[in-house]
Amino acid sequence: MAASEAGSRPVRNHRRVLAAVDAVLDMAAQTHAVTIEDIAQALAAVRRRPIEIEFEDLGPGVWGQRREFPDHDRIVLARSLPSVTRTLAHEIGHIVFRHPGAAVTEATLAADDDLIAYMLSERSAVTVDMSREALHEWEAEAFAVRLLQRLGQFERGDNWRPLLCFDEALG
Repeated sequence: MAASEAGSRPVRNHRRVLAAVDAVLDMAAQTHAVTIEDIAQALAAVRRRPIEIEFEDLGPGVWGQRREFPDHDRIVLARSLPSVTRTLAHEIGHIVFRHPGAAVTEATLAADDDLIAYMLSERSAVTVDMSREALHEWEAEAFAVRLLQRLGQFERGDNWRPLLCFDEALG
């Protein structure tokens, strides 16, 4: 983790984010993944843990959420997103950094929508180190921005393999 052994406040680490983006782009090159959806599925295959992507009506101000199940992850995106790609990249960042997702048990799947919303909101009622949660959000967002910035270079129709090799050579 980015915090020191003494348990001090977590610190933003740009090198950690860049290393994560490099690792994901390396995986993308090896698996021929070029879209953010392809990258999510390639990441799922490499981790041997499926990632489902769904759209739902989420609460006000909630654009995306990663839900953890015992055998898979689910990324839920709001139906009316300004940028599906950015939100999906952000949620993939949470997976890459192994941030805890919203724990969902099989019991909540049979519950009605109001009960599910209440149970998911219980996560915020637990005493949480907000500085660690803020760090998780910063890491996921910094990851998303850098990943999409790098992928944007590929979407212009350029041959992206030489660019990845160049990036790899630079370290």
